[in-house]
Amino acid sequence: MFSKILIANRGEVAIRIIRACKELGIKTVAVFSEIDSESLHVRLADEAVCIGKAPASDSYLNIPSIISAAEITDVEAIHPGYGFLAEDAHFAEICESCQIKFIGPTPENIRLMGDKMAAKQTAKKAGLPTIPGSLNVVNAKEEALKVAKKIKYPVIIKAAMGGGGKGMRICHNDVRLVGAFLTAQREAEAAFGNPSVYIEKYVDNPRHIEFQLLGDSHGHVIHLGERDCTVQRRHQKLIEESPSPILNRKMRKKMGELAVKCAKSIGYVNAGTIEFLLDKNNNFYFMEMNTRIQVEHPVTEMLTGIDIVKEQIRIAGGEKLGKKQDDVEFRGSSIECRVYAEDPEHDFRPCPGKITALNLPGGLGVRVDTHIYPGYEISPYYDSMIAKLISYADTRRLAISVMQRALEEFIIEPIKTTVPFHSKVLADPSFLRGKYSTAFADKMLEKK
Repeated sequence: MFSKILIANRGEVAIRIIRACKELGIKTVAVFSEIDSESLHVRLADEAVCIGKAPASDSYLNIPSIISAAEITDVEAIHPGYGFLAEDAHFAEICESCQIKFIGPTPENIRLMGDKMAAKQTAKKAGLPTIPGSLNVVNAKEEALKVAKKIKYPVIIKAAMGGGGKGMRICHNDVRLVGAFLTAQREAEAAFGNPSVYIEKYVDNPRHIEFQLLGDSHGHVIHLGERDCTVQRRHQKLIEESPSPILNRKMRKKMGELAVKCAKSIGYVNAGTIEFLLDKNNNFYFMEMNTRIQVEHPVTEMLTGIDIVKEQIRIAGGEKLGKKQDDVEFRGSSIECRVYAEDPEHDFRPCPGKITALNLPGGLGVRVDTHIYPGYEISPYYDSMIAKLISYADTRRLAISVMQRALEEFIIEPIKTTVPFHSKVLADPSFLRGKYSTAFADKMLEKK
């Protein structure tokens, strides 16, 4: 096992990794930007190194600075968390070339599944159903029109190297397609440094279901069940739950087995997630693979009792998975609300600033993953997620009740947050029945 690990991230995920390391008896090194000098992850780590100015490009995305910090503190491994460099194959290669273990998948895994078209072809070869669309990237609007004519409208344009809704456009006719195609290319270039896009049939009002995977370097892969990530705003997840209220046992078994099969086909190592779209007729399609730990991993941990970050570290250390598929037990129901420093009443406008009053919820069945504290200054430079609130109970209805109570206890002043919006979602009859789609959150916002 490693004796010291550097965490190439910030915020709640950095704290999450520090906690896992402490419980494993591993020393930690935090890196931080100048503006993050008073952040909680800096205080909790055994050592801390400033790696640059506030902009992420000068700090958390600055590979030379991070590697220098790793070398001067003599660490054996780097955990990238999620976001920033977590899915950067080049960064993973540099770590390995410097004899520093990258706690994540291999550079080959990251590169293959980070290319959406290559990932789709890989999944199709492994036997997973895929959404009809272009077989390769589409480079010209004339080609885009041909694809749309073949698969019929509505269609969706997606960035080949992207995520988070960037470079994504829905089109219902030729006129819209031409303009959206050029816009998507420009957006993809700006966000990912690559203008490549592809086109798929648009699945109207789907469910978004993902399966958590763990693979070791000895050829073993298991899944830890699914998470329903359907409550989204503009393709950004807001609420996740497990198990999904829409899946039956047969579907769960089939989707899980196919996700494992896909990961095994590429020799996948460490934590990853296969994401599916489920249409109104319960047909499911491979969407993409995330080659990192997910923001929403706590709901899976609550159901299985498996610490996913610890498993990542053990796998990177060369250990075999501690469980076989039949050993994984799923108990109860769990829900996660992502708390953002944003104002839902004004189109989710970011609300940076100093927290003067804070009360974090507690009690049986409540978990809060956060890096904030009274007096903490929320920076405008980074993602506005400031906490993850997770509830757990024996049944879904009880988990909802626990979450509703916890949201009432969550006080953050004077910052505007998404807590009131989450309360509205959890009280909505459609959510209570488990009958909702990816359009659900946007429709709720239109009603106000």
